[in-house]
Amino acid sequence: MKPLPIQESLVKNDPAKVETSSGNLVDTFGRVHNNLRISVTDRCNLRCVYCMPEDVQFLNSKELLSFEEISAFVKIAVTKGINKVRLTGGEPLLRRDLSTLVGFLSQIKEIKDLSLTTNGMLLKSQAVALKQAGLNRITISLDTLVPERFLDLCKRDGLSQTLEGIEAGIMAGFQSIKLNTVSIKGTNDDEVVSLAKFAREKQIEIRFIEYMPIGANPWEKAKVMLAHEILDKIDKEVGALVPATNYDPNAPAMEFDYADGKGKVGIIASVSKPFCQSCNRIRITAEGKLRNCLFALEEIDLKPFLRPEINEHEISRLLETNVVSKWAGHQFNSKEFIKPLRTMHAIGG
Repeated sequence: MKPLPIQESLVKNDPAKVETSSGNLVDTFGRVHNNLRISVTDRCNLRCVYCMPEDVQFLNSKELLSFEEISAFVKIAVTKGINKVRLTGGEPLLRRDLSTLVGFLSQIKEIKDLSLTTNGMLLKSQAVALKQAGLNRITISLDTLVPERFLDLCKRDGLSQTLEGIEAGIMAGFQSIKLNTVSIKGTNDDEVVSLAKFAREKQIEIRFIEYMPIGANPWEKAKVMLAHEILDKIDKEVGALVPATNYDPNAPAMEFDYADGKGKVGIIASVSKPFCQSCNRIRITAEGKLRNCLFALEEIDLKPFLRPEINEHEISRLLETNVVSKWAGHQFNSKEFIKPLRTMHAIGG
């Protein structure tokens, strides 16, 4: 089968499909923002090379937003059109009693989708409680199926716990479980096929992510495994792929179905095919900094307006200001790109 031309196989900005919002978080490029990513901690039990340094100074627990402060912020954000929330970290399952926060957020009727990104190592013991508290979906990071390589990539043992977490998530019956894999040439690019087969056998979607300049290590563009290379491998060695028709044009992943109807593959082509033009996301860090882009160079401190008392009017105004000031995109592929000082664990995935 001929290679899938990724530039033509999926149009992500079909005006007929772009989600609209009743709120007013609209930037100067007409992008409507309804998706909020909340980091609940900067701590992590791994040290993935594309995410964070080995030696890192974590925030004091007193600096973190409380569950009540997070909930108060979300209740204001939904009045501006936010209806999707994802909990991130660091590793969010390190935050004690996370299911309590999930319970708070699941009671906010405007939220239509409540999800979590995790490395899965602690999911076995928490999956049921999170599901019962109202969590809809889980995305689990899995970059390799080889224990020695897991240690090399993540600087800690943990593959067996991650695999147990995946099984626990499946058994808990979440609405959706996805795997995220960062593909790096010369590191784990030879596992594209085995990882795709693993996900297909488990009947869950896997999403391959192009290696981005956000970690602690110097970024080498030559190590980026491009989206079309990943798709070609899967198409030839796992199963024929066809563009998905029921995709979300605001989502970062371009989606493909197996032609036999047995499974789905996503591609997040942040480098070769940036999706900035359809971005609908804003973020808050674990200590309450509001960011309008993963690669933002500026952020707004919300904490003075969340403690000791909630200043709803000012938070609402800052939300609008932050979104209006959003740039066109991160400019990976130009000389104008400036790598943010924060690494991924301190921003929120």
